[in-house]
Amino acid sequence: MRLSQARIDELAAQPVAPQWLLIDGQPVEGHGGEAEVLSPIDGRPLSTLSVADASDVARAVASARAAFEDGRWSRRSPAERKAVLARLAGLIEREAEALAVLGVRDNGTEIGMALKAEPGSAAGTLRYYAEAIDKTYGEIAPTAPNVLGLVHRAPVGVVGAIVPWNFPLMIGTWKIAPALAMGNSVVLKPAETASLTLLRLGELALEAGLPPGVLNIVTGPGRVTGEALARSMDVDVLVFTGSGATGRRLMQASAETNLKRLYLELGGKSPNIVFADAPDLAQAAKAAAQAIFRNAGQVCVAGSRLLVERTVADDFLAALTKATEAMAVGNPLSLATQVGAVNSEAQLDANLRFVQDAEAEGGEVLTGGGRILAETGGTYMAPTVVAGVKPADRLFREEVFGPVLAVTPFDDEAGAVRLANATDYGLAAGVWTGSLSRAHRMIGAIRSGVVHVNTYGGADVTVPLGGVKQSGNGHDKSLHALDKYTDLKTAWIQL
Repeated sequence: MRLSQARIDELAAQPVAPQWLLIDGQPVEGHGGEAEVLSPIDGRPLSTLSVADASDVARAVASARAAFEDGRWSRRSPAERKAVLARLAGLIEREAEALAVLGVRDNGTEIGMALKAEPGSAAGTLRYYAEAIDKTYGEIAPTAPNVLGLVHRAPVGVVGAIVPWNFPLMIGTWKIAPALAMGNSVVLKPAETASLTLLRLGELALEAGLPPGVLNIVTGPGRVTGEALARSMDVDVLVFTGSGATGRRLMQASAETNLKRLYLELGGKSPNIVFADAPDLAQAAKAAAQAIFRNAGQVCVAGSRLLVERTVADDFLAALTKATEAMAVGNPLSLATQVGAVNSEAQLDANLRFVQDAEAEGGEVLTGGGRILAETGGTYMAPTVVAGVKPADRLFREEVFGPVLAVTPFDDEAGAVRLANATDYGLAAGVWTGSLSRAHRMIGAIRSGVVHVNTYGGADVTVPLGGVKQSGNGHDKSLHALDKYTDLKTAWIQL
């Protein structure tokens, strides 16, 4: 879909009404008051969100439980569920332009990326899982002739989903679509700094024919709304994408309440490894810049550590710096923009502290390093490349979630592997090499859920996304995601 600048400007001029919770199919005012939504584009108020307190979350969970138990969705035929999810995908496609612009105004992603990664991805994900519904089978066990052993896949019940602000529609549907496909009810908690498109998704779901109560949406801060959802005694499965610190709190909440199953997609400090024999070093340099700086570095799989073979490091860094400085940073609603806004003042401040610490530890800022476009009132940061980063440095070890690239040289393949694995994370990685054998060796040696070879990013819904080590557990996307939302139930029948 091609979106004109005139159409973007037209949609961006439309006011955004105050937003309420969605509980049992109705807009509901939260008991936690009202929160102002500030756009990262210019720092100005965009709308308001109703804040759900613990009583509101309890009401949403009760609505989801009632919907599950009475079977209004859980006992619908696969064909009926498939039709509803397919209609919802169609409605998202119908409103793709409006959803993309609304999301950009809310979280600052550049519009060129947002159109594809948000409504485009959300519609595709819903269609994928809609098509999977009537192709998901149980099993017949190999038993003696006088026994019949059956394995059923049953929905788990009520799913709580907490999603981040960087790609709310995309990541939200990674949770919602497979959960609904399997017949569950869902209580969704968007990030407080990016809730608008998911609230609109809830309205479209009702229009598509999803029964009231099957998808409830509660907005508010994690310490209030998210905490209440995590501690609910009637949530069967909780899925989360976000920081490791929050993941730990969710695990504690589960342990202290009903031991709900918990699936976490957490942070990353992903190595992007460039060998001297890469087939096209110039292309690798451009791709390395894209891998970290698109969406202002606010991507969980971002290639935030560049590991480059020492024999080509100087030339490669020169090409990388040139590609970085050529990227257009600015208003994310402009089609000319390649790097949009940082999501919030708090996130921007955290990014800048990382750069300061890196310099204090001996790193050299090759380009960027500071706030830019402050006169707009928005939150923008120059794409930043820091060379000479050592494995003990904070910038090497910790996730920034911003447009800051750490560069470290290596001397041989064994050294590259050691550096790649020298963090607590294991979400994604990239390898650039002209050797097929080396590529396969690196895939095997790197401890990571995703390994790209001679590319970075772009994996679609057909393959799983999940991490190892402190990047989490469980998988979003692909048919494997369905496992999170089903229970295996054995029937042992004496004939």
